[in-house]
Amino acid sequence: MALSRFSLLPLIHIALFTTLCFAADPSVSYEFRLSYITASPLGVPQQVIAVNGEFPGPIINATTNYVVIVNVWNDLDENLLMTWPGIQMRRDSWQDGVRGTNCPIPPKENFTYNFQVKDQIGSFFYFPSLNLQRASGGFGSFIINNREIIPIPFSQPDGDIILLIGDWYTQNHTALRTALDSGKDLGMPDGVLINGKGPYRYNTTLVPDGIEYETIQVDPGKTYRLRVHNVGTSTSLNFRIQGHNLLLVETEGYYTSQQNYTNFDIHVGQSYSFLVTMDQNATSDYYIVASARFVNESLWQRVIGVAVLHYSNSKGPVSGPLPEAPSDVYNQWAAMTQPRSIKQNTTASGARPNPQGSFHYGQINITETYVLRSLPPVTIDGKQRATVNDISFVNPDTPIRLADLHKVKGAYKLDFPNMPLNRPPKMDISVINATYKGFIQVILQNNDTKMLSFHMDGYSFFVVGMDWGVWTEDKKSSYNNWDAISRSTVEELNSLLCNIHSGWKISGVFLPADSTLFLILHFRVTEAPSYILNGD
Repeated sequence: MALSRFSLLPLIHIALFTTLCFAADPSVSYEFRLSYITASPLGVPQQVIAVNGEFPGPIINATTNYVVIVNVWNDLDENLLMTWPGIQMRRDSWQDGVRGTNCPIPPKENFTYNFQVKDQIGSFFYFPSLNLQRASGGFGSFIINNREIIPIPFSQPDGDIILLIGDWYTQNHTALRTALDSGKDLGMPDGVLINGKGPYRYNTTLVPDGIEYETIQVDPGKTYRLRVHNVGTSTSLNFRIQGHNLLLVETEGYYTSQQNYTNFDIHVGQSYSFLVTMDQNATSDYYIVASARFVNESLWQRVIGVAVLHYSNSKGPVSGPLPEAPSDVYNQWAAMTQPRSIKQNTTASGARPNPQGSFHYGQINITETYVLRSLPPVTIDGKQRATVNDISFVNPDTPIRLADLHKVKGAYKLDFPNMPLNRPPKMDISVINATYKGFIQVILQNNDTKMLSFHMDGYSFFVVGMDWGVWTEDKKSSYNNWDAISRSTVEELNSLLCNIHSGWKISGVFLPADSTLFLILHFRVTEAPSYILNGD
């Protein structure tokens, strides 16, 4: 297992190598060609990454147990890898395109990804994982539908609506990467896009004229499933629809206990499904808003994405002020209330007939515990680097999974410490040596000055607890051992409630010095051969 936060942060890797044959299963095939095009989502012409000439890219649509085949052509001027976060790579982790599992696709070359979405359902997205390329696009939606014989835990929606929300910079990824590599901050984003488009002109001072915005067409009285993904680089977003409730039903492949929200925080890399009923009188259209969360709103007024919800019987255009954002930014507990409320629907069938709650994770003995502490970035060998347990991971010349396959000695070291050692930070190729079929407990202890998103490629985990302070053994009594949500991406808050990528500091809400946060993740090291935990 390997722990890495893009180019500046560390890595945790669990490696077991097997093969899998799924020739008899149905399949879907896609041809993806990634290239640069010129677009002006915020009114400024810039180079973006398109898939088949589209920005965002096309939808991948599959069904439980299908084999997904994606032939990816790299028409960029640099190496490329495509990743499918949240898709569980069972015995085929080298098909997940992240550093550590596979070699990059060189310019003008192609690679065919071939993997099975075994026993999976839900809402996901894909994106290019190297060199901060996601900041220039290349992303799109990935849907896995239930088999017809497996009921979904709600009435069949009248339609599916995909919303890709994310912060956006008018500089492309190469310029942003150059700034990061030189130790500079990314700075505040220039805006927020919704489905690759800029904001509706709700304010003539803040939003220039001529920007193309997204309009969602709906019919009155119908209920739609909204699949919402934060595909941004660094900013947590609060999502809301004027006058409408959001009924949460699924996140990253697992059905949730159903509850209504008037607004919802979606952190970098996270995906959610909501049911939204069109139950308003349509005297006008309605705002769809995605705004930066846990920031100084007076400074971040331009970092807002605005789309329009248009009823087929609407009597006029939307106007007036946007629906208000949460006003609890100065309350440290508010940041924890929502994620604690997300529970697994234990009686619903997921991809299989048996209920999601039939796996009694709370009754399994923990075999290994890792306390992973994040600290503020430091300078190592002249570059700004982030660390976990004082190690900043160096990607080996031979990807870890290929080193396992070809028995390459010395490609990495199995000496990652299971707890902070309070030693000078260093760059290394250390990875965690976990035990096959072990049940692992990971405590993410965030002593950084920023909020982080942590994502586990190729697998998922149970989020059994989170709290302020320093984790100790006696905290186990407060774990949720029954209906904790299983997911692949989770936010990790800290004393500075703000969002950042790789060393970017911004104004935020400062809490007491001891207000660090710990997050507890549980998962089984099963047939999935390799897990990469990434921090955004």
